[in-house]
Amino acid sequence: MEPVASRNQITLRGSLRELPEFSHENHGKRFFRFFLEVPRLSGAIDILPVIAEETVLNTVDLSGGEMLTVTGQIRSHNLRSNGKRHLSVFVFAAAIIAEDGEPINTVRLDAVICREPTYRRTPLGREICDVMLAVPRPFHRADYLPCILWGKVAAEAAQCSVGDLLIINGRLQSRIYTKLTEEGAQERTAYEVSALTAEFPGPASELA
Repeated sequence: MEPVASRNQITLRGSLRELPEFSHENHGKRFFRFFLEVPRLSGAIDILPVIAEETVLNTVDLSGGEMLTVTGQIRSHNLRSNGKRHLSVFVFAAAIIAEDGEPINTVRLDAVICREPTYRRTPLGREICDVMLAVPRPFHRADYLPCILWGKVAAEAAQCSVGDLLIINGRLQSRIYTKLTEEGAQERTAYEVSALTAEFPGPASELA
């Protein structure tokens, strides 16, 4: 089994949407939040949330206008609002570099399926499978990350069960959707990993 740190890796290169704003303080450390705009080959733009500790931000000059390269992990946190739980997904930055270049959005996850996969076909017949992954973190914690698979790998993922391992290479994407609430229709943004390739090693218990 790989070390925990190597089972959740992301690299982004994109444009800073706006200067970082204070997010929270934890154990005496200050954390800041900002959004990175990362174009896709299709021309669409993913607007992705990044959380960075103050000491990481202090290593880079954000006033130069260059693109930023962020390396780290995808994290999740359960938020409670009006008695309901909401899964917040974001990039936790380990390092940030100011540099120009081609956009980058690469993700590698070695995770466990923690909810039964949901398989469907689009009206045009394209196969899609949604899975929820649990990615181990130190101190017996885990990040819960939604993932979408396409085509043949979607059909394979649909045959998996809770507890099976799934190794994914893909990208983190943002998706705007409309949710009907008591206050009316609200526009919200979801974040999910879109798999480009996938491996299915089998049940985690058999590989431990």
